[in-house]
Amino acid sequence: MALDRSNPVPNDLSAFWMPFTANRQFKKAPRMLVSADRMHYRTADGREVLDGVAGLWCCNAGHNRPKIVEAIRQQAGELDYAPAFQMGHPKAFELANRLRDMAPQPMEHVFFTNSGSEAVETALKIAIAYQRAIGQATRTRLIGRERGYHGVNFGGISVGGIVNNRKFFGTLLNGVDHLPHTHQPALNAFSRGEPEHGANLADELERIVALHGPETVAAVIVEPVAGSTGVLIPPKGYLKRLRELTRKHGILLIFDEVITGFGRLGAPFAADYFDVMPDMITCAKGLTNGVIPMGAVLATKEIHDAFMQGPEHVIELFHGYTYSGNPIASAAGLATLETYREEGLFERAAEIAPYWEDAVHSLKGLPHVIDIRNLGLIAGVELEPIAGEPTRRAFSAFLDAYEHNVMIRTTGDIIAMSPPLIIEKSHIDTLIGTVADVLKRLQ
Repeated sequence: MALDRSNPVPNDLSAFWMPFTANRQFKKAPRMLVSADRMHYRTADGREVLDGVAGLWCCNAGHNRPKIVEAIRQQAGELDYAPAFQMGHPKAFELANRLRDMAPQPMEHVFFTNSGSEAVETALKIAIAYQRAIGQATRTRLIGRERGYHGVNFGGISVGGIVNNRKFFGTLLNGVDHLPHTHQPALNAFSRGEPEHGANLADELERIVALHGPETVAAVIVEPVAGSTGVLIPPKGYLKRLRELTRKHGILLIFDEVITGFGRLGAPFAADYFDVMPDMITCAKGLTNGVIPMGAVLATKEIHDAFMQGPEHVIELFHGYTYSGNPIASAAGLATLETYREEGLFERAAEIAPYWEDAVHSLKGLPHVIDIRNLGLIAGVELEPIAGEPTRRAFSAFLDAYEHNVMIRTTGDIIAMSPPLIIEKSHIDTLIGTVADVLKRLQ
């Protein structure tokens, strides 16, 4: 049914089966966003809502940024689509070069996808194929982590560790195991930045490898900071220890940086922030500022070159997508990276992070708050669940905040916040002040 321009809310909401949404609740009381600019959304009823989650962890440069909008407009009129198989177009190569220059030094090659989920799927397939290419064909096992989130495709939910994302979909991939998560509230509650306790949890990889045999394990995949599960910050030394152990056993290490990439921690990637270099990085979201779907896998020269064998006319990797390196997405990506650079947004995020940390931890002591976690421009506020009604308390906070013109995100009974990197101190004051008022009203 066509949209009535005088009334921006469609009069029939039934056809759209919404993702990760309580569809029946939403359609009884729709929350419709009709425009956005910099730090704010505008709703169908004319309110301005402060964006405390950068859309969905993705609009790192804020909304309606002129350089990105114009790049998309120009590219659509110049070259709307070009096939990615056996053909190319200049901007995909230019964007790959820019990403290589921005990425940690070992990352020299870029494989484009359409989303973070597809980037994960691609990295897992490359990892297994790489092991075969170097004569280690028995290495097919993948190791993820409890409470990890790696998208919604079968590979991603198999290595992922969020129960509701897994339990409805059968046996998933075979040959997958999981490290324990790093959430230890008894030891680390209300930590500022990286927790002191828990680096030893990386040593669980030794037990898993001993159980299965190192010759069977292809790769370990983790989020440097676990975002969608409720902002779990890695303990000091944890990622370095994981890197040591994977190298020791000839296992590839994949960092899922779909959330942490592009300035979220005040650095281009979490690999830079933690000074831990994986073998592959998956990214998406902030790559195009959330404007056009696009993801990527960054890989080392060693991984790439292992495939570049045999006759030159033969396809080296039988994998890809119709929209890999799409021209309009590539143009958006180039303009996004230029916006980050011109405005110094990664550096700006690092500068404002201490103010953000202080503001977030000011919520300690308010009703129902049992933990607060932060790093860079990310924060998680964990609430005590209502007995017998998990998720209800945090969801009530989400609805209350929206009614008071602030957008937050919830997962389980955890409030997650990750604002655009252009956020000002006054915005932080408004965001955290509103959350404080919401917490005081919660039942």
